[in-house]
Amino acid sequence: MARGRRLSPGGATVAVAVVVAALTGCAAGPGSGSAAGESTDSPLGTRLVREVSGSEAFGHLRALQRIADRNNGNRASPGPGYDASVDYVAGVLRAAGYDVSMPTYSRGRGRDGDDSAGTTLRSVIAQTRTGSPRQVVMAGAHLDSVPKGPGINDNGTGVAALLELATRLGGSPQVRNAVRFAFWGSEEDDLQGSTSYVDGLDSTGRRSIQLYLNLDMLGSPNAGYFVQGGRGRGDARSGPPGSERVGRVLTDQFAALGVTTETVDFDGGSDYAAFLDAEIPTGGLLAGADDRKTEAQARGWGGAAGQPFDACYHSGCDRIDNVDPVVFDRYVDAVAGAMGYFAGAGLPPSN
Repeated sequence: MARGRRLSPGGATVAVAVVVAALTGCAAGPGSGSAAGESTDSPLGTRLVREVSGSEAFGHLRALQRIADRNNGNRASPGPGYDASVDYVAGVLRAAGYDVSMPTYSRGRGRDGDDSAGTTLRSVIAQTRTGSPRQVVMAGAHLDSVPKGPGINDNGTGVAALLELATRLGGSPQVRNAVRFAFWGSEEDDLQGSTSYVDGLDSTGRRSIQLYLNLDMLGSPNAGYFVQGGRGRGDARSGPPGSERVGRVLTDQFAALGVTTETVDFDGGSDYAAFLDAEIPTGGLLAGADDRKTEAQARGWGGAAGQPFDACYHSGCDRIDNVDPVVFDRYVDAVAGAMGYFAGAGLPPSN
């Protein structure tokens, strides 16, 4: 997650609702379709939730940790740790049967004291060979870390969750809509990978993307359960039309796990920004960065009030032992259920 963008204020009101829901048991389950009278259950989503495993996804976290350890302690882009991460992710996806591409972009403004502007970098894109290419459901996570650390929670967890889901789904599943996975470069450097990708789409390519789901930090040790999509004043904060539906499905998937969520604004701090600008329905998931957990949030979710969600955010201690395995497993399940639902939805998710 890019530094300088924080969870928007106003969450305290929603947090109170989270606590009340937790105490009264009135959170909507996935079959209730609370806001629109529709069920968000699906056979594919149910199967994927059953098959995915946070413990298996930890294998990818271990691989990313090893890559960082061998490359000056980080996976920052540009850099050898990032290049090795790209190769690792592409290899996993090819082995799972996906069509894999590596769109390139030219790095713009460098970090202070960094003269690597103009360097050619790669993101990784993988798409199922089945499902309509005119109706694509897309999920993405940034693959780079900051130079100061290995970035295992931020954002190895998002990467590992997508790799676990992609492996269980397979490259040629029986789906109505094509499923596309993205692993972005240079998120920590002004969102350059995702911005370049969206800017490079023609009008047909943009229209084909029915939704984008962004995953950024899913295993924070003092975790929250935050959903983005459908809340905030204007599309820049709530997302374009259709984003509320994405957020509702994510909320329902967590409710099925017995977890209440807090819906927060988009704040411009991750790779969803380019999709919002392109008016693509968008949702997001995050367990929290360096904001401090409130008393109400601690009562609803546990953990330590007054302490950061992740005290190792953007630092050298963001290693594999910084990830809460229970929290991470819940996020992996919620992502699997939501993407399984959208992959088989009979109507475009932006309906």
